[in-house]
Amino acid sequence: MGVSEDRPHRPGDTPSHCPPSRCPQAHCPDCGLLCDRVPTLEHDEILLEDEILLEPDVAPLAHTVPADHRWIELSDGRVVVYGVCPPVPHQRCRIAHHLACPEQPPPGPWDWLTELRRKNARRAAHRPPPHH
Repeated sequence: MGVSEDRPHRPGDTPSHCPPSRCPQAHCPDCGLLCDRVPTLEHDEILLEDEILLEPDVAPLAHTVPADHRWIELSDGRVVVYGVCPPVPHQRCRIAHHLACPEQPPPGPWDWLTELRRKNARRAAHRPPPHH
């Protein structure tokens, strides 16, 4: 069952129009959870990378995410920060995993993100050690 467009996004919801990820995945170096490793539209001069770790299977309504944290998926599979305010009412976006990582300091008082961070902390605590 998909997410209804007329109710707010809840942590863990996967919109019906957002199929499960087919992106390569990588473990977060801080908490060890799997993340989607997605190419970005532009080279990030700060991170010196052309990809970002995104929270898997989470696509909140873009207006619930601060403009500089909205990653919009392009048709070619890359993502770009969507800083336009306000976004289209039903636009969904992706968020970087570091915002939901239980090992990182919280970015701010977003209720749904606080709950997602708690969920990830529980998942990370019960995760078996990675195989190297």
